[in-house]
Amino acid sequence: MDNNAMIAKVKEVVAAGSCCAELKAAGQEWLDAVGTPKQKEAAEKLVQELEEDVQSIDATMDFLKSQAAVDLLGAETVARMTEQGKKVKASGGKYCFCPACQGGVEILARKEELFS
Repeated sequence: MDNNAMIAKVKEVVAAGSCCAELKAAGQEWLDAVGTPKQKEAAEKLVQELEEDVQSIDATMDFLKSQAAVDLLGAETVARMTEQGKKVKASGGKYCFCPACQGGVEILARKEELFS
């Protein structure tokens, strides 16, 4: 992934509706720091936040079984997401299928590129 592709991927994660505030902030900090002396420090923060936030499919499925998920997302959305999660897990998926987690997995797979 070249630098422009990494920038685009971080922008994609930051823009995802499923991206939490802390990850949005870390992603934006890295985007603002690209090409500056602060890039390495911002990259370290972004990697740490991604490692904390990217969820396994099992953690996602556990959350979808909770009342908190129903309260946050609504019963219909939880039912739809549960079905999608079952398909992801059955096909061997290891991570949450939301856009923020999927983008985060891609970034973490190439995290060394955040520093260059």
